[in-house]
Amino acid sequence: MRKLIWGTSIVVVLGIIAAIIFTPKSDPTDFDYASLPVLGQTDAPVKIVEFGDFKCPACQYFSQQVKPQLEKEYIDTGKAAMYFMDFLIIGPDSETAALAAHSVFHQNNDAFWKYYDALYKNQPDEKLNWATPDYLLQLAKDNKIDVDYDKMKTDIEDKTYIKEVDKGSSTARKANVQSTPTLFINGKEYKGDFSNYGQLKEAIDKALAADKAE
Repeated sequence: MRKLIWGTSIVVVLGIIAAIIFTPKSDPTDFDYASLPVLGQTDAPVKIVEFGDFKCPACQYFSQQVKPQLEKEYIDTGKAAMYFMDFLIIGPDSETAALAAHSVFHQNNDAFWKYYDALYKNQPDEKLNWATPDYLLQLAKDNKIDVDYDKMKTDIEDKTYIKEVDKGSSTARKANVQSTPTLFINGKEYKGDFSNYGQLKEAIDKALAADKAE
């Protein structure tokens, strides 16, 4: 009986070990970085992708409290670059805000990030349908966003970049993104608390170390 029990135990243990060894690891998400708004140097060793919704209050927090720290320590120093993709989860006018931002991006990448900051700084209550074409256009003018405003108006009304907006949300769903903001570091989802800068810094430093080791 003892031999039977020991034999069974060994088989179970070996089965667990085999499951750990042979369970396929999830591959990093393959982003088309060249098609995305970028903040920082495109050849930076660490690439951070934010999935966001311009109506999302948590994204507002990230833009105002976390992004400035990332810029100072990693982006401005050339260690990391930040990219943005849409994941529309709040309301129907989340799409309108995304269309406006895409118009700005296609005219001026640097202006996109200024507009990104302006959108979050002036973000009303998420329950309101505030992201109207008139509001979004006036916000660009008030913040002296360096784009052609007539083109921006047309791009919003004609939904010029709707395929790009939809592609962002589709990519998010395929990557099993559940909320905004969600960050990916060199293609791998950051599972920690985005508001805990120390935890995020540790993940970025780990990615930097891995890049140097290659």
